[in-house]
Amino acid sequence: MATYSEVQKAVRVEKLRIWFGWLAGNAIMLIIASGTQNIAVVSVITQVLLVVVFLALTVALFRMTGALNRKAAAARREVLGDDYQ
Repeated sequence: MATYSEVQKAVRVEKLRIWFGWLAGNAIMLIIASGTQNIAVVSVITQVLLVVVFLALTVALFRMTGALNRKAAAARREVLGDDYQ
């Protein structure tokens, strides 16, 4: 059985991975958008994609973080017992 410290450490690592993925995805999209800013039609398309990708990554970030928080709370209850709220 995992200890409370192990559960906390695992949650922290997974949240860092989620945030790093969000940041990397947005950085990649910004690099692509800035690389195509001098091409008229492609620039408009990449700017629209930038907004869509940002929104999609942000929604995914909060959904994954929420799911992780729920799983972590269940694991904490299992480790600490039913008294934990």
